[in-house]
Amino acid sequence: MFRPAAFAVLFALVPATVSADAALTITFDLEDVTTAHYTCGEDKPLAVVYVVSEAGNLALVSMDEGDARVFAEAVSGSGARYVSGQYEWITKGGTGLLINTLEDKTLLDCRLATP
Repeated sequence: MFRPAAFAVLFALVPATVSADAALTITFDLEDVTTAHYTCGEDKPLAVVYVVSEAGNLALVSMDEGDARVFAEAVSGSGARYVSGQYEWITKGGTGLLINTLEDKTLLDCRLATP
């Protein structure tokens, strides 16, 4: 039988901050990795690394803070859609959009760079 009072006492004993280390291993060959170079906004370069594997497709996108985020491919009507937390990286044809879905805001509007 569930006792709310007992649950509240146990919950109060749990620390407010919890941290955990996690690791993910995905096996792929180097020919499964490609890099696409984009120009965003006025003239900001962006390199996106794509990994195609049997486990699923990934995109590694550099964020403004200089950190890269791993995006997993998600269902899309057309083009490709990758998600990572509150962010979406959407590509179609020669364009790419980085969107913060919580703020409903386009962070980057990109086009494939010409070599």
